[in-house]
Amino acid sequence: MNGPESPPEYPSFRLDGKVALITGGTRGIGRAIAEASVHAGAAVAVVARKQDELDETEHALSGLGGRVITIAGSTGDPDLIERAVATCVEELGSLDVLVNNAATNPVFGSTIDVEPRAVRKILEVNLEGPLLLIQASWRAWMQEHGGVIVNVVSVGGLVPAPFIGMYNVSKAALAHLTKQLALELAPGVRVNAIAPGLVKTHMAKALVDLGEEQIAARTPMRRIGAPVDIAGAALFLASDASSWMTGDVIVIDGGARLA
Repeated sequence: MNGPESPPEYPSFRLDGKVALITGGTRGIGRAIAEASVHAGAAVAVVARKQDELDETEHALSGLGGRVITIAGSTGDPDLIERAVATCVEELGSLDVLVNNAATNPVFGSTIDVEPRAVRKILEVNLEGPLLLIQASWRAWMQEHGGVIVNVVSVGGLVPAPFIGMYNVSKAALAHLTKQLALELAPGVRVNAIAPGLVKTHMAKALVDLGEEQIAARTPMRRIGAPVDIAGAALFLASDASSWMTGDVIVIDGGARLA
């Protein structure tokens, strides 16, 4: 007669011993993900454009007990991408989790009127930048050691919406890139995405200013999202708790699609 079975090992949301590189990590969703990663035990490399915001972020995250480095520059700059990945691996010892959060949207209005210069800027930062970061991370660490990639897309990349059409197109492309690379990089590297609804961030200010109370009233959860609402999903995707998950897009929108 066989003895009692061993209890299952339940997955953990911890990131102890892991290193996460997070773009756009000084404010909004990226900052919340960086803070959650530190709380979960990860060392963190934060990439953003403004040095003063990076300095504040490094001080705040270090105060949480985490090992933190910061790298200044735009993810639309290929040289910055190579430097950021190399710095992360050299100073923190690995690159286990890449969070592509940085994005831009320099236009607000009809897509039919968007200028070619704005189109190029949006695609450069929102699509080409994440791809180049994934490629650099693959070459520098993940090809040999494995890893996890989390792309922050948008519900606007899944369903058309007014005012930010080209931004939404770039996020739709990033969502598809997520699935394409999940297929190509499995099983060693998992690639998933989060599609937030309207979250109260600096980038979303123009949309929130259209009428926060009215928008919230049309949402089943009766509020606009906060950055911390997205951080939990990012932590899940980065951790071993999602170890059998790749090529998926998690929507977090307070139920807005139901309305």
